[in-house]
Amino acid sequence: MYKCSTRYDPISQAKIGVLVTNLGTPDSLTKAALRPYLKEFLSDARVVEPPPARWIWKAILNLVILNFRPRISAKSYQSVWGAFGSGSPLLDISKQQKDALQIQFDKIHPDQYQVELGMRYGNPSIESALKVFEKSGCDQIIVLPLYPQYASATTGSTFDAVADEIKTWRRVPELRFVNHYYNDERYISALANSVKEFQKQHETPDLLLMSYHGIPKRYFDKGDSYPCHCCQTTHLLAKKLEIEPDTYQMAYQSRFGREEWIKDYMDETLKGLPNKGIKNVQVICPGFSADCLETIEEIEEENKEYFMQAGGEKYQYIPALNDRQDHIDCLSGIVQDKTQDWLNL
Repeated sequence: MYKCSTRYDPISQAKIGVLVTNLGTPDSLTKAALRPYLKEFLSDARVVEPPPARWIWKAILNLVILNFRPRISAKSYQSVWGAFGSGSPLLDISKQQKDALQIQFDKIHPDQYQVELGMRYGNPSIESALKVFEKSGCDQIIVLPLYPQYASATTGSTFDAVADEIKTWRRVPELRFVNHYYNDERYISALANSVKEFQKQHETPDLLLMSYHGIPKRYFDKGDSYPCHCCQTTHLLAKKLEIEPDTYQMAYQSRFGREEWIKDYMDETLKGLPNKGIKNVQVICPGFSADCLETIEEIEEENKEYFMQAGGEKYQYIPALNDRQDHIDCLSGIVQDKTQDWLNL
């Protein structure tokens, strides 16, 4: 007669695994560290969809892009490295969020949740985080991608990475996946609180500009719901703030390549505002749960230059929610909502 070990005993009180995920970051500022990170990221078929054909794209990536982009990216990272800790802002803040969530769960449901961090690209990886759960005997895992708005290139790609690891397990756990939370009242309230607090400390601008990461227009044409989610977040945040339509606007940042992306483009929008008499703007990025290279270097610095050179007078960036308590309350609430029945088992 077989005797089950604690690890495989279904009656044992294994914790609920909470996998917190985000995009990722290189391990260091060196070209050698940037190259594998960028290769993993740009090799993802959800990030760069055909056309071109995969073999053509791989040739362009390996022969051209990866021979010059790592040096450029390393220079960009130098300006933000260590801003929130000892490494890249995204990784440092993600660790803070992970720790804050664990503390929150331990207060509300002691010994019920185990939180791990896994990045889609780079380290710590989604694979390594899931292996911790496997070793712990977690039979119930919820995946929380920190992307409020669903996009195939982010949330969809995260699902792929989770599935690739889980399919190698002998015992597949009960798995739940947070697809989005773009319209969650707690998320909208946290965003609104951050805006109100910032403006109380500074001032009310001529325009509140809500900027989101862009995607190629053809992704939307094929059915990606991302732009719709961004529009709804913008509408809900404006409603929560009780501001008039002519005092806010949305745009999309971070174009790559020559094809058409969803509009309005952030850089072009900023360049055109001063001619309309709008010379004092504040920018918030509701699609980013944590500050990173893109929000700090591109939005807070590069886009500021566009605006000021076009005749703008004041430009301010409202930080991401990061590890604010109302943000942690939101994220922990989402997880609890989706796992309440697991707690009662």
